[in-house]
Amino acid sequence: MGAEVIEVEARLAGLGLQWPELPRPVASYVPAVRSGPWLVVSGQLPFREGKLVSCGPVPGVASLELAQSAAAACALNALAVLRAEIGGDWSRFVRVVRLGVYVASEPEFTAQPRVANGASDFFVRIFGEAGKHARSAVGVTGLPLGATVEVEAIFEIR
Repeated sequence: MGAEVIEVEARLAGLGLQWPELPRPVASYVPAVRSGPWLVVSGQLPFREGKLVSCGPVPGVASLELAQSAAAACALNALAVLRAEIGGDWSRFVRVVRLGVYVASEPEFTAQPRVANGASDFFVRIFGEAGKHARSAVGVTGLPLGATVEVEAIFEIR
């Protein structure tokens, strides 16, 4: 698992992605808390270059595909928080443990797990087996700043 994880920077570049600006909390909380081997990353919104990439509920305002892309953007932001917490030393990373994915949903929408796959698949592409995790996908009536999706993560680190 270790050699695979050290290739994080190359895998990200291979996907044509660059590190985002480190997300800043939008309220009264910290980006992450470490407790023992666990790094709990606060809920991340789908910001790219300081702007939300998707707002509004699925499927009426945001399509399923846009929501999946937004979930991947949330995952990248969570990864940026992890990177800052470990000082860019990917040998400290062990695995993705759990994701909580919240999807702004219209009442009839029940495909929250498919939206959450945007984040889950992102972590598997970056980390391989160490990216597989437990997960909850929950539909909600609204999210901070009107975002379509929010993703929180728990990582195991050394």
